[in-house]
Amino acid sequence: MAPPAAMEETAPTINLLSNINDGNNAASQISRVTIVGSGNWGSVAAKLIASNTLKLASFHDEVRMWVFEETLPTGQKLTEVINQTNENVKYLPGIKLGKNVVADPDLDNAVRDANMLVFVTPHQFMEGICKRLVGKLKEDVVAISLIKGMEVKMDGPHMISTLISEQLRVNCCVLMGANIANEIAVEKFSEATVGYRENREVAEKWVRLFSTPYFVVTPVQDVEGVELCGTLKNVVALAAGFVDGLEMGNNTKAAIMRIGLREMRAFSKLLFSSVKDSTFFESCGVADLITTCLGGRNRRVADAFAKNGGKRSFDELEAEMLQGQKLQGVSTAREVYEVLRHRGWLELFPLFATVHEISAGRLPPSAIVEYSEHKPNCSLVEGSAQYF
Repeated sequence: MAPPAAMEETAPTINLLSNINDGNNAASQISRVTIVGSGNWGSVAAKLIASNTLKLASFHDEVRMWVFEETLPTGQKLTEVINQTNENVKYLPGIKLGKNVVADPDLDNAVRDANMLVFVTPHQFMEGICKRLVGKLKEDVVAISLIKGMEVKMDGPHMISTLISEQLRVNCCVLMGANIANEIAVEKFSEATVGYRENREVAEKWVRLFSTPYFVVTPVQDVEGVELCGTLKNVVALAAGFVDGLEMGNNTKAAIMRIGLREMRAFSKLLFSSVKDSTFFESCGVADLITTCLGGRNRRVADAFAKNGGKRSFDELEAEMLQGQKLQGVSTAREVYEVLRHRGWLELFPLFATVHEISAGRLPPSAIVEYSEHKPNCSLVEGSAQYF
């Protein structure tokens, strides 16, 4: 805002300067957005954001999208094709992203002028990306993570939003929800949840950037809860896929989803006491769990894994079925298992533990229901029974 006039006698001069300052401030407050990632969900995010930056005066029209460069079978570079056709022909074919989306294979260049960063890459790549960006960002940058997953280190689990915040020294919100990308791409109605810590104003800005009539976004003050919902539901989706592949039926699948939601809530609250029960009733919680267990890629590949009796690896099936996209569930199941083992919680979370054992080839897919004969021993962790 411009400073108030100091004296009435000089009001015309002050007002003139004030108008100039208002113009300068308005220009300086226009946000430039860069999307770090360009897969299926990243491309859909670009489409959503690009439609809004053209309409909202507080955002610069152009949306940069960092693309990990690939050479297509035609011999062309993926970035060149995106910029020529306005379409990510590999990861979101048939969908126009918006003429204001600019694909950029140079990460440093893509983020140089941005003060709003949208991270949407496989979680296993994020630590390396953050290291590359240290010291390369503007001072007023804020970030949001659309990434499902976490890093497990010697001192325990680290959420991706925390990794971004700590390494890049930025405010980082998260966006999760019942969001099958291809459905949003063709503008079928969907919801999402923005998780934030203290700054409601920043959260509302992200809500404005993503919201459309067919994509409704709600802010919730619970970063860890929102992010863990988006992370852990992929583990439950693998279990649902095993059930489908073995043709165990809808009743069994419903039971697995219920038990999975219970373990999601318990695990989240044991890790972070600040996690709110109400978060699990947002789009990021039960809605995302349902849609991922019905139609997500983790469920689909786990279905194929079970149909093959576990004889074909997830790596092989991923390469065959996902055209370059990455599964998150298998790596997340491994990371969750490491946390459970390290903290002595394996018996508390039999579904999570069993999903990893099956994925690692140590148990057959049919073991997904056999574990239920053993009830969790809630006394293993003092006070944990309240979370189940």
